[in-house]
Amino acid sequence: MTARQTTQVQTYGEVFTHRWVVEVLLDLTGYTADRDLSALHLLEPSCGSGAFLGPAVERLLESAVAHGRDLASLGDSVRAYDLQEQHVEVARGLCCKLLTTAGASDEVATDLAERWVRHADFLLNGVDERRADVVVGNPPYIRYDDLSDDVAATYRRTWLTMRGRGDIYVGFFERSLSMLKPQGKIGFICADRWMRNQYGSALREVVAHRYAVEHVWTMHDVDAFEAQVSAYPAITVIANQRQGSVVVADTTAEFGESAAQALSKWSLDLSLTDFSDTGVKAYRLPHWFSGKELWPVSSPARLALIEHLNDRFWPLHDPEGTATKVSIGVATGADKVFVTTDPEVAEPDRILPLAMRQDLTSGFFAWQGNYLVNPWDKDGQLVDLRDYPKMAAYLGKHPNLKNRFIARKSPDSWHRTIDKVNPSIIDKPKLLLQDMKASIHPVLEPGGHYPHHNLYYVVSDTWDMEVLGGLLLSRVAQAFIEAYCVRMRGGTLRFQAQYLKRIRVPKPSSIPEEVANALREAFRARDVKAATDAAAQAYEINPISYELTDTMLTRDQ
Repeated sequence: MTARQTTQVQTYGEVFTHRWVVEVLLDLTGYTADRDLSALHLLEPSCGSGAFLGPAVERLLESAVAHGRDLASLGDSVRAYDLQEQHVEVARGLCCKLLTTAGASDEVATDLAERWVRHADFLLNGVDERRADVVVGNPPYIRYDDLSDDVAATYRRTWLTMRGRGDIYVGFFERSLSMLKPQGKIGFICADRWMRNQYGSALREVVAHRYAVEHVWTMHDVDAFEAQVSAYPAITVIANQRQGSVVVADTTAEFGESAAQALSKWSLDLSLTDFSDTGVKAYRLPHWFSGKELWPVSSPARLALIEHLNDRFWPLHDPEGTATKVSIGVATGADKVFVTTDPEVAEPDRILPLAMRQDLTSGFFAWQGNYLVNPWDKDGQLVDLRDYPKMAAYLGKHPNLKNRFIARKSPDSWHRTIDKVNPSIIDKPKLLLQDMKASIHPVLEPGGHYPHHNLYYVVSDTWDMEVLGGLLLSRVAQAFIEAYCVRMRGGTLRFQAQYLKRIRVPKPSSIPEEVANALREAFRARDVKAATDAAAQAYEINPISYELTDTMLTRDQ
């Protein structure tokens, strides 16, 4: 999420968290008033106006009174930071009020508030390196692209997990983890995209090798914040200890305070394996996933399915083995110019039939007559406009093409599309998939068309594409996508290449003829149930054991 997505998210990425979410995170990290919290050190990396700090201090003061601690002795119990001076002043004022209400003198309250809350950038120098028992908060959501070049470069040099086109909360995770004491815990309400995107690979690797994931509660549709934001949040708790069991929760919009408190209490009993309440189903997994690969999130049965298929079968994207490739269509950078329904705007060999999302809506490929004005030759080289006066005249009518970043970077190539056209796939049969849809929906394009950038495609030199289409139509393939991909609000899935490549498939030659025929017929009929039954035979699995025969199956996606 960027700072532009809500009126309550300011330049520094602050989002205000509901009180019940804060209380649950404090419970999950063990920061409870029945403990002697004066002996612990709590860290809040980006305190904002005090949504987390206030409840934490309330618990600290309640514990201090219960354990007979002098309030003046609590100077090292808390460290909270914020980049904005006005937030620091507000948070200090909140702490002073809580302290004086608990019986502290004005002098003691002011001194503690100033020691507890500090003006600093948590990702730079000026932070007390004191080791923490508990780190809680809602890290700021700011894309790297929204930072100044100098700040972004400094962050990246300092925090090695901040790679790609990610978000600065990745750095907050890394520094917070590095400051944990043994057995210490982080509890964040934060976007979960780092778990299932390439830019989070380095952070996933750090966590998997050195720490233990304890809780992942997916809360994409939950009202966790005081503003409506598209943050795809999850409650995530990570501990500085050996990996043990993990509580994974899937929630709906109905999930709220009562169910969250019940789930938190349930999670304390390590003998319990499953939980259900209003708006939530949760499971205790015996372990977590290793390495920097994408982290799937699903039920134990689905996770067991994925582990089983990962161990026994091969990736869908297998250029060396089955000569099968997964990729995305062409991005032009100026669709209003390069995409046209008029084949006469350029020379015939510069006009390429274009497959687009609307061509797939019926479940069968029905071309709607769109073309790509193609500036690439059969060898993948940019053509010389002097050889194509008709195309040159057409593109010349659109001077804004030269204002694109890619054109300014290379003025002699101003007429290029962002992506090159790969001529080798044009005439091949392709399975096309929309970039966003509630369920997997492969459609066969028989050849002769090039995919647009909102379509992903699969080509192969070995597969019967209708048999492969049956596998991809099945709930087995759907289970992979649901476990790995980012789910948008309303249940829409993002079918990106990195998720499609995770799907495991048998070798084409290993599928019995009768099973291949069943997959082919199911694909032609758009019959998800039949495709799932046939896929189960191809994978030699029991679909009931892996929750593949539920009410979500339909005969027409």
